[in-house]
Amino acid sequence: MTTRVTEVTPPHAAPHGERHPTALPTLFFTEMWERFSYYGMRALLVLYLVNALGYQRRDALAVYGTYTALVYLTPIVGGYLADRYLGYRKAILIGGLVMAMGHFAMAFPALLMPALGLIIIGNGFFKPNISTLLGSLYREHDPRRDGGFTIFYIGINLGAFLAPLIAGTLGEKIGWHWGFGSAGVGMLFAVIWFVRGQHKLGNAGLPPGQDRLDRRAWLHIVLVSALMIPLVYAVIGVGSALTPLWNRLGTELKVGIPVAAFIAFLAWQQRTCTREEWHRVLAIVIVGVFVIFFWMGFEQAGGTMNLFADRLTDRALLGWEIPASYFQGINPLLIVLLGPLFSIMWTRWDQSRFALPVSAKMGVGILIMGAGFIVLAIAQGRADTLGKVGPQWLFFVYLLHTMGELCLSPIGLSMVTRLAPVRLAAIMMGIWFTANAIANYLAGILESLLAGSSIPLYWFLVGSSLGAGVLLLLITPLLNYLMHGKG
Repeated sequence: MTTRVTEVTPPHAAPHGERHPTALPTLFFTEMWERFSYYGMRALLVLYLVNALGYQRRDALAVYGTYTALVYLTPIVGGYLADRYLGYRKAILIGGLVMAMGHFAMAFPALLMPALGLIIIGNGFFKPNISTLLGSLYREHDPRRDGGFTIFYIGINLGAFLAPLIAGTLGEKIGWHWGFGSAGVGMLFAVIWFVRGQHKLGNAGLPPGQDRLDRRAWLHIVLVSALMIPLVYAVIGVGSALTPLWNRLGTELKVGIPVAAFIAFLAWQQRTCTREEWHRVLAIVIVGVFVIFFWMGFEQAGGTMNLFADRLTDRALLGWEIPASYFQGINPLLIVLLGPLFSIMWTRWDQSRFALPVSAKMGVGILIMGAGFIVLAIAQGRADTLGKVGPQWLFFVYLLHTMGELCLSPIGLSMVTRLAPVRLAAIMMGIWFTANAIANYLAGILESLLAGSSIPLYWFLVGSSLGAGVLLLLITPLLNYLMHGKG
């Protein structure tokens, strides 16, 4: 027997001047602390693997790529389980507890793989459901909704900004276990804050007929959280047995399997969709392919760019060495500062006769990121000659990458919600996340794939980014046709 989560979405709009739901601060700080824990661990992972555990560079990047890829896949399962069985609130608490266990386990080198597994699974329960819970607090067509999500997005980036400053300092300057432990403490803060704000949520995120989390619900939360530990070990065991087969597949098949799944899905959906729906689904998939090229480059931030900051950047400042992980705080800080400006810019631009289609905006974003890699490729060349370069090089790279992100990421998510047929909305968002997962995996293994060629990594990313951006701009008329005026 399945249950559906209660949705608090009356059809009428909010009266003029009505304030945001009282639960918004609860979700804001819950998400802020969860993102603090996630980005704190992410800022340290590759540095920890290379500098503390002695991993080879390519192996550390492969672990990072696989980890971040799975982080984008598990929310598909976590969202489904919450929608059908658990409810959003129980899923969020399960995810928070499981991630806290994973972060604390990261402090012990022998528990590296189980710790990563717990964080991956916990993220799957947490990530999709806190956003959905926030959406359920607003009425359908509620004019406060966009503002509420904007405030929520600031919480995400505030946590991401604080993470490398606190966890990075503790991990690099005092001890790795202190850094990972601080990420675990941040996750516990998220859980505690969410529990303390339960009374503000009303019945939002609960299965029908429930008005609170009773003793039985809490027992369920603790039991499911505890069961994730043997599940992780079981998955690791199966994965170890299948690793030799996976390694023999080759990168072409590893990427080709999900691509084949896309094609099979499209062939199946063509029979159930109207002509216009089919065109819109096809447009999402085509744009999703280009998104892979963007995130494949962007996610170098936690991998090769993290190592660039560690090994090739002069970080001396007034007798103090800036931790390499600090550079990962530039992106969220710039998003908070530039996000409102970009929002105003797009609003005014869209109201002018020079309005750009959504695919053109995303193409521009990919081109801007490619410009960032031109800067980084030049910096790499100077570092090869001089030994190290100044920190301003990475700052300008992150500035350009952030500007590219603001042109692509929020616009892309909005596009999927507009174009996807209602009955396929969750599936299409799952496909969007799958494209991100493929990109993150490629980001981790790209350097090793290019090891036998004469093309340096960052110049390759210049070509892949600029090529993808130009091609996306060129096919914009075709995509406009497929989107039927909804792009």
